[in-house]
Amino acid sequence: MQAVQSVPTQSQSFQATVSRQYTIDMIRDEARQLVYKGVLSHRQPILALCKCIPAREWVHVEQELENNEFLLRDQIIDLLGREDWSDD
Repeated sequence: MQAVQSVPTQSQSFQATVSRQYTIDMIRDEARQLVYKGVLSHRQPILALCKCIPAREWVHVEQELENNEFLLRDQIIDLLGREDWSDD
C-alpha cells in the first residue's frame, strides 16, 4: 500500500504567499503615501487605514500597531509623527 502525500492546493499556496509581515515602518510609509495622495487625512483615526489594506492582511497590521502601543482611535498624524517639510 502506497502512502498518500498531501499536496497543497492552489488556494493554500496562494494564502501562504499573500500573507506578509508588516512592520511599523511599513505601516507608516503606507499611511504617509495615502495622506500624500489625499486618500486619507491626518486627522482621521488609524482605523481608516483598514479601508486601504486587504482584510486578510488587516489582522497583521492591527497586531503590529498594538505591539507599538497605537490605538485604532488614535489619529493618523500620531502614527506618522513629526514630518519635515521643505521650504517652497
